Amino acid sequence: MRIRNVALTEGTIWKKLLIFALPLMLSNFLQQLYNTADLLIVGRFAGTHAQAAVGATGNLANMLVGFFVGLSTGCAVVVAQMYGAEDEDGLYRMVHSAISIALLSGVILSVAGYFLSTPLLRLMNTPEEILADSSSYLRIFFAGAIPSLLYNMGAGILRSVGDSKRPFYFLAVSSITNIILDLLFIAVLGWGVQGAAWATVISQVLAAVLVLVSLTRSETSYRLYLRDIAFHGEVGKRALTIGVPAGLQSVLISGSNVIIQTAVNGFGTAAVAGYASAGRLDGFVWVALNAIALAMMTFMGQNIGAGKFERAKQGLKQALILVVIVAGSLCAVFLLFSKPLALLFNPDPEVTYYTMRVMLFILTLYWLFGINEVIGGALRGVGRSMVPMLVTLTCMSAFRVFWIYVIMPLNPTFDMMLLAYPLSWVLTFIVYFIYMKKVDWLPIPKDTEKAEEMENIEANA
Repeated sequence: MRIRNVALTEGTIWKKLLIFALPLMLSNFLQQLYNTADLLIVGRFAGTHAQAAVGATGNLANMLVGFFVGLSTGCAVVVAQMYGAEDEDGLYRMVHSAISIALLSGVILSVAGYFLSTPLLRLMNTPEEILADSSSYLRIFFAGAIPSLLYNMGAGILRSVGDSKRPFYFLAVSSITNIILDLLFIAVLGWGVQGAAWATVISQVLAAVLVLVSLTRSETSYRLYLRDIAFHGEVGKRALTIGVPAGLQSVLISGSNVIIQTAVNGFGTAAVAGYASAGRLDGFVWVALNAIALAMMTFMGQNIGAGKFERAKQGLKQALILVVIVAGSLCAVFLLFSKPLALLFNPDPEVTYYTMRVMLFILTLYWLFGINEVIGGALRGVGRSMVPMLVTLTCMSAFRVFWIYVIMPLNPTFDMMLLAYPLSWVLTFIVYFIYMKKVDWLPIPKDTEKAEEMENIEANA
């Protein structure tokens, strides 16, 4: 079956963004689905302690993985720009550099994850009754770091050239496999937390194999030749210039969430389980917002590469409208059905209370978070990856740490802790709004600006 790539440099902007984003949304949905299946099946068949053990690992795993996934973002931006500029030689070198980065990153992450999991969980004040299971889950999870990063890198390459469908198909197969293995390992064999971890690793291996086979069999300029995998200095450094700040941004966000997770741990096992359940639920809204942000990043990369700067500006405006509509609609539905959704994970009234409370504080202003994500994606797409990193450092990470350690002790309640999320989004939005108004963020060459001005004058004459 031949997959047609979506050309984001032509056609009606909002339609192209939506067509490109929909498979991304479905891919993210499936990824969130099998993450949720782990927690839901563990909670149903292994109990609250096992559910809390898996839930307590999420933010820490994201923090350790985030930097290396950020590197794939940098590679994806350069691939999109070279694809838009029709630079076939550069595209070949970038694809093979990207896979070499993923392999090395996977090795580093596997080793670091194995040795750091238990000490970091202890630093987070993870309740003693779930510490052993949480540590075991993380160690198995990081054993699958190489296939996980290979899939993310390979899927990023395909999306950057306009193919968001195949990553969705591969993830669909992986997700179904993960859920089947969850039921087998946890409900039938009784492996508990370890069963959930092994189900995730095996499904990640399958996704990696599928995406690599797709790239090696491609008849295009971005075909992967396994024997040619190597780091090419010029394009590799260009990708790292964008990817390292993106990776640091992810680490900073996840790091601040780890601080909040540490605070959550202090409220007991039921709070940990409820917080984790809410995180899986609001994750279904996040996947839609993230898909639009990724579409925006690819859109910017392709149009900047093709020299279509005015189209890039219009694309950002339309993406912002799209993300507000999607976020507002989804959040309203999830808030309306928050109680039955919470009960799916765990019927314990205390766990249900914490789940619903987190959803209320998170989803009420999630549309604002979506706006911030789209702006960050646009800035990375034009190569200004340092800006979202610095905004994240100050307005999210530093603010949340300040809130937890300085403000929250004045009123050490669960609700006060949760306020760190919406307030950080408000602050981030204010800074982005000022930046976009005051700074020439779009890198338009002077001769292009003059040509566009002449075109506008002639059109109006």
